[in-house]
Amino acid sequence: KTKITLRFRGREMAHQEIGMRLIQRVRDDLEEYGVVEQFPKMEGRQMVMVLASKAAKK
Repeated sequence: KTKITLRFRGREMAHQEIGMRLIQRVRDDLEEYGVVEQFPKMEGRQMVMVLASKAAKK
């Protein structure tokens, strides 16, 4: 499993949609390696998403 954390500082909190686009881009870039286990959510000043690896190919 991999936990992706995006930390907002200062006025960045006013632009959370930019952070959401960035996390979606990370998800799209890594979709061949894993699936989203926990969708992005805000935890205070951090946006968190958890990815789980796909089964190994034989």
